[in-house]
Amino acid sequence: MSRIYLLGEVMTDVLVHLRGPLAVGSDAPAPVRFAGGGSAANTAVWLAQAGLRPILIARVGDDPPGVNERQTLRRHGVELAVSVDSSEPTGACVVLVHEGADGNSERTMIPSTGANAALRPEHLPAFEDESLLYISAYSFFTGARAAALSAMDQVRSGGGRLVVGAASSALLAAAGAGSVLSWVGHDVLLIANRDEAEALTGRTDPASGATDLAATVGACVVTCGADGAYLADAAGVSHVPALVAADAPVDTVGAGDAFAAGLLHALHGGADLTEAVQAGHAFAARSLMAAGGRPAG
Repeated sequence: MSRIYLLGEVMTDVLVHLRGPLAVGSDAPAPVRFAGGGSAANTAVWLAQAGLRPILIARVGDDPPGVNERQTLRRHGVELAVSVDSSEPTGACVVLVHEGADGNSERTMIPSTGANAALRPEHLPAFEDESLLYISAYSFFTGARAAALSAMDQVRSGGGRLVVGAASSALLAAAGAGSVLSWVGHDVLLIANRDEAEALTGRTDPASGATDLAATVGACVVTCGADGAYLADAAGVSHVPALVAADAPVDTVGAGDAFAAGLLHALHGGADLTEAVQAGHAFAARSLMAAGGRPAG
């Protein structure tokens, strides 16, 4: 297999770590940090840190955040097929991290897609044959859908492999399972978390959700955090346990992006699907030990 391409978002994340509930209409003091973000960009950085040179396909604004993100991604070792939009700003996302009394955390994301939605088919690079393409499904819900579908068609015609990250349970539910699955198509490996799989199938049991989705798209991994993941394909469904964390997680932001990177890295190296899911768990476990959606450095 030749190169790994990733199509999706470049964002500036505003990370807010809430110590308690929001005081609507008043103040809820909390630490705030700015960081590079975007699902596809985060996954690309994880792949670059692991020694590969992924190609990121995205669009940013002609503004300081766009300049900063391009410089940062290059410094990490990501090859850029990132075009610049003169009318839309670089995307941004407010990430509210809610820390529970049990030590676990949940994140609520408030994205503004900005220039990401202006990616068009004419902005795509020429794909090498037998490439591996990862699509962040956020692209399906914006003006970038035509570019995402065109990229998938080109990689299919070149004998490549497709992996799609399901993105967001709320956006999946709003678009409707029928539309989303028609965009994903066939002969695809779909990565979804438990909530995303339920939004697409109505199944609360992740093993059943993985099975239903695999029957439609080809293969599916449903991630369940510390409970591992369910892998389904034509051979059936199996459970792949997660790694046992030695310490309490520092931050869950970007764990799914890191999982995708581990899986892609393993597939690129010739691993089978079970080995790829295990590699995804290993990358995700590393991401939980640091703040933010990208590896340090």
